[in-house]
Amino acid sequence: MSTAFDKFPPIEGIRWFNVAVLVLTPLIATYGLVFVPLDWKTVIFACAYYWFSMIGITAGFHRLWSHRSYNACFPLQIFLMLGGISAVQGSCYFWGRGHRSHHRWTDTEKDPYDSSRGLLWTHIGWILFKSKLRSGPVDSSDLGKDPLVQWTHRYYFPLAAFFGYALPTLIPALWNDPWGGFCFSAAARLTVAHHCTFAINSIAHYLGSTPYDDRLSPRDHFLSAILTMGEGYHNFHHQFPMDYRNAYLWYQYDPTKWFIAVCKFLGLASNLRVFPSNEIEKGSLTMQLKHLKQVQDSIVWPKAVDELPIVTWENFQKESKSRPLILVSGFIHDVSEFIDQHPGGETCLTRNSGKDMTASFFGGVYRHSNAAHNLMSMMRVGALAGGVCPPDQTIPPAQVLFVATRHQDSEILLK
Repeated sequence: MSTAFDKFPPIEGIRWFNVAVLVLTPLIATYGLVFVPLDWKTVIFACAYYWFSMIGITAGFHRLWSHRSYNACFPLQIFLMLGGISAVQGSCYFWGRGHRSHHRWTDTEKDPYDSSRGLLWTHIGWILFKSKLRSGPVDSSDLGKDPLVQWTHRYYFPLAAFFGYALPTLIPALWNDPWGGFCFSAAARLTVAHHCTFAINSIAHYLGSTPYDDRLSPRDHFLSAILTMGEGYHNFHHQFPMDYRNAYLWYQYDPTKWFIAVCKFLGLASNLRVFPSNEIEKGSLTMQLKHLKQVQDSIVWPKAVDELPIVTWENFQKESKSRPLILVSGFIHDVSEFIDQHPGGETCLTRNSGKDMTASFFGGVYRHSNAAHNLMSMMRVGALAGGVCPPDQTIPPAQVLFVATRHQDSEILLK
């Protein structure tokens, strides 16, 4: 029987420090939930500090340093850097290089959290276990030259210990709740922050839709956005990674986008990068057409005009004696299976077999709907020799717009 571990690469060892952080931290949080009374001031502080940690990751480590999607003044950089460090997910230098590799080598063995390895591997396996897999090379020279990034990388462990555990414990001590601080604003906050961030690598590659491109695994989903402070519109993000927004549409949930926009309004951020909307619409249209092509291919269409046999007037008259054949717009239609369903009654069709009913069909008796035109086209059995079909009546209304696959030697995509 297959298990979640079957897709794991060969394991060479365990990252014990990561195991300690990701096992002991939730155990401390669980202990607190069972044995430590909740103080509402600590709960409020824990929520605020959680926001601080997550915005440090999403607006800082991710959109500012990994993707350079906007510029931040130095005080904002310090705020975001400390927030990201408080999430205890590695230094900004480590985080940014790994994430750039993920974008450069998505869904391959050089992707540090390769989605083809399964949900468990992408969520936490790659963090806990050592393997022969190595992240693909990327250009991180700008991170190597950034003094703030390099200083915090050099002193990451004492900084993470202080901002990740000590500070969120000490502040609740001011209102005599150090244990609550340690269990809730430190351990519980970190546990939730860890797994919500990891969800960007895991469920954001499994759950949702692909409205901009479906060649790779990233997907858009509202639930992922809720868990990750807006990072869940991952299909958009992988197509347009330099855009400071993950949620392109105004109504989509992306508090990180709103935070960056507010920072710009306050003069703390600048040069907010956005991908041209025209190019975004191209991606969206491509996927819509692909979906429509699949729907179109599942529908039964009438025979192509050049596949219909040419029938003389004499043969048309002869055949119409044995079965109801109606001539409309130069095409001969066998209405045998429709006689009992015709709204005008059976007689209307049988008494006009062998006749040209074009004028009647187009308003002489009744001006038929597009649906009637589409249905009638399915009954075509031949084209009258020497018959004339108006150019706008050769193609049924349902086929006026028709999605076709374009190849290098083709001239049209939509005809």
